[in-house]
Amino acid sequence: MSEKDIDRNFIKQSHIRSKNFKIKHTQICSNKVLSGEKLNKKIYEKSELILTARPFMNQIYDFVKSSNFISILTDEEGCILTILGDEKILKRAFEGALAPGAYMGEEYIGTNGMGTALYEGKPLQVSGKEHYIETFYQWTCSGAPIRDTNGKIIGCIDLTGDKNAVHSHTLGMVAAAANAIENMLRINKYNEELSRNKKYIETIINSFPAAIFSADFNGNINAVNQNCESILGYTEAELKNIKIWEIIKDWKEIKNIIKVKDSIYQKDIFVNLKVNKLQLNMSAYPVFDNKQQAYEIVFVFNDVKKVRKLANNIIGRKAIYTFDKIIGKDENFIKAVNFAKKVSDSKSTVLILGESGTGKEIFAQAIQNHSNRREEPFIAINCGAIPKNLIESELFGYEEGAFTGAKRGGHPGKFEIADGGTIFLDEIGEMPVDLQTRLLRVIEEGTVSRIGATEEIPINVRIIAATNRSLKEEVKKGNFRTDLFYRLNVLPVRLPPLRERKQDIPLLVEYFMKRISRRLNKRMVQIPKEYMDYLMNYDWPGNIRELENLIELIINTESIPANISINDRKNSMDSYYDEGENLSLENMEHMHIKRILKKYNCNISMTANILGISRNTLYRKMEKYNIDC
Repeated sequence: MSEKDIDRNFIKQSHIRSKNFKIKHTQICSNKVLSGEKLNKKIYEKSELILTARPFMNQIYDFVKSSNFISILTDEEGCILTILGDEKILKRAFEGALAPGAYMGEEYIGTNGMGTALYEGKPLQVSGKEHYIETFYQWTCSGAPIRDTNGKIIGCIDLTGDKNAVHSHTLGMVAAAANAIENMLRINKYNEELSRNKKYIETIINSFPAAIFSADFNGNINAVNQNCESILGYTEAELKNIKIWEIIKDWKEIKNIIKVKDSIYQKDIFVNLKVNKLQLNMSAYPVFDNKQQAYEIVFVFNDVKKVRKLANNIIGRKAIYTFDKIIGKDENFIKAVNFAKKVSDSKSTVLILGESGTGKEIFAQAIQNHSNRREEPFIAINCGAIPKNLIESELFGYEEGAFTGAKRGGHPGKFEIADGGTIFLDEIGEMPVDLQTRLLRVIEEGTVSRIGATEEIPINVRIIAATNRSLKEEVKKGNFRTDLFYRLNVLPVRLPPLRERKQDIPLLVEYFMKRISRRLNKRMVQIPKEYMDYLMNYDWPGNIRELENLIELIINTESIPANISINDRKNSMDSYYDEGENLSLENMEHMHIKRILKKYNCNISMTANILGISRNTLYRKMEKYNIDC
């Protein structure tokens, strides 16, 4: 072959490379050919390229099939993956080493349209004697490399036919096909990423234990997550077939807030279901377009009960005490414990009767922890320690705008928060008469209504009430409703005062001595027998609380008070003053308030009157000094 036959530079350079690869002009087939399992594996690995290129191979073959051309696809190494052509031309191709599995790279078969195009990285045409081996002199080959989305060559598309049919338009057609394949690969990857991102987002949204859907400002519901059906009771198809105002009563208000203020809207609302209404916690978030204009709203609905249960677990609204932590062996006391255990699972109201300091709340917590409601909230509220003007909102909650200072979105009351569990109403005898009517309605109907609301909220709450008063006497005086008394007095539990269970005093002394010394990190004090006899003969008007306070005083001072009678000038606190302790004015006030409260059995009104201050001032000082009654 003379140099005059090689008139293009890239052909000349390719021939030099072919010579260096030791390719012989008389070589008949490729130096590397895959077959059987290896070829099948290769085709499987390149299946995406083959499937993407196939339609374009068919298209260009349709243009040239009457001209004895074949369409060939290779991978980046020049391995033929597939060939398209009629039977006659395919037979010639196979005889001339053009067959699936044959490697067409220059290092295997010298200069050719596929191998040289892959090397040069551009579309090119090789015809007749421009091929390096004589077997290919009969062909004209137009090849164009195919690149992935990162610009890396992953294959080559080629049209091979009789050398006499060579035409410049053939190369243009092949280059266009390669470009189309690249675009399709790019689209496939984009669609794959979209699909993957869609599944990713759907997985995240469906993983939330909430019902989530979006709606445009015309009320059309669009995207819906899987939890909508379990929480709202509507299937995806049903939701997309109704308007949002059929579900959400406050739709116009929500839309205006989101549209005008671009703010997040959150509150507890009632959602219309197929057969009833359900209270849910709803959050609404605006979706913005590229001009930062809200055009859609994403709604997130959570079950109010589950949200509150989680909050209660975090905040610690749980009963702590259990019956095994209640100390005593007195026969009447044990009867009270056993009766409380027996009725702990009952839905009926429990009324705990006992003097101040007998441990009524501890008993209430033990009942809760012995019941099937043990994992649910335990909410305690002292009806005598909350100002009259606040107790209604504390118990029943309020709606936004119900009164001056009401929080945005409103606030749930203690009954709502206790839903599923127990509410403990301590000092029920001090509840204002007008609120007694509302409490009676809650007990009878099992619903509550917030201040300023028209909706009734169904609740499942077991009520445990407690008092140190005689409710029968309060009924006679007109301070307590007769019907409420009988509603509360279904399961009465009477806690005996400490003076009636004196055999338990040594047990309680030992218990408090260990617990308080451990808490204060101080050593235990040995109680002499004579002093224990004295404790056994004392009447304990302050009951167990008074005994606990005495033990704490003994541990702190590491001394035994001479006398503990609260009616004696030489009581435990006075003895403490006389021992020469230098107390600040605040400490004196703290101890004096505790002394008067004990003396009058935690009667708030009487204590405030004796101290010459208002009830509200007394409440504030009790909170300041952490004084409980």
